[in-house]
Amino acid sequence: MNGIAALPAWAAVVVAALLILGASIILIGALGLLRLRTFYQRIHGPAITITLGAGCILLASMVYFTVSQSRLVVHEVIIAAFLLMTAPVVSMLIMRAAVYRDLRAKQGDAGATAGGVYTIVEGETPDSPAPGKE
Repeated sequence: MNGIAALPAWAAVVVAALLILGASIILIGALGLLRLRTFYQRIHGPAITITLGAGCILLASMVYFTVSQSRLVVHEVIIAAFLLMTAPVVSMLIMRAAVYRDLRAKQGDAGATAGGVYTIVEGETPDSPAPGKE
């Protein structure tokens, strides 16, 4: 008899629901990655959904192994904490690097200037001081 057959019905339903929910959230994020046009739009799909989708899958794993081994299994909490701390920071750093790259290459049409936060000043060289700081 394997572990799935020995699992109580309530635990199997909870694990299956969490796995389906997590997989569907991750699928929606992947479809957003394919569907959206610019890099700045594409980064939001995986960046936002990875934490919630992976959290559901980790919670399903924790419930499954806790019930099947008849003891509290919390290894997944450490993984989830690491994921929740690193995924938003990595996404933000990737977006900032892309903005810096587009501003250095003076590619305003790439999306770096879309919100009006960053502007491209014509005639400015990378070594010249920022406007107003001479």
